[in-house]
Amino acid sequence: MFELDADLPAEIVPLSWLLGVWEGSGVLAYRIGDDDREHEFFQRVAFTRGDGPYLQYACSTWLVDGEERRPLFSELGYWRLSRPLGAADPGPGMLPGVGDPVFQTAEAVETLRNVAGSFDIEVSILHAGGVSELYLGTVAGPRIDLGTDAVVRSASAKDYSAATRLYGLVDDHLLWAWDIAALGQDLRTHASGRLARVD
Repeated sequence: MFELDADLPAEIVPLSWLLGVWEGSGVLAYRIGDDDREHEFFQRVAFTRGDGPYLQYACSTWLVDGEERRPLFSELGYWRLSRPLGAADPGPGMLPGVGDPVFQTAEAVETLRNVAGSFDIEVSILHAGGVSELYLGTVAGPRIDLGTDAVVRSASAKDYSAATRLYGLVDDHLLWAWDIAALGQDLRTHASGRLARVD
């Protein structure tokens, strides 16, 4: 059973069901021309409390070939509620904030709900292969829908232009699906997984 930390910042509470370390398996299936690339993988995902009003995210994935696992993919990121930054928020750079944060209570965070009753969120993810993604989306209870607002690639990165991601908590498991537009293809099914909390 998952217990909510009483000291959790109010802004993290709508995302708190993600907290913890999750492990499990999934399948990637991506069609490029006449070539279907399908593989089973094992994945470890960690959502941890950051030093501010955000979650830190780390993901590592290994291809599964019988009993053997080979490193495949890793990414790091930050997940937070979308809201205007005020004087109390740090930045730009390392400039400290001034004054008291606005969204310190559950009542203040409730004012951030959108017209549909969910919370808008921003997710920044960096891939080890030279891709940086900015996702915009919503969290509505134990469901998150994300779509890329921007994708930045280094000169050496492979072609990758857009993505959507879906996360949900179903029967105490973290289920997710990821569609991508890459290698000259339009947005299409890429991978999905089912993870169990292990900590």
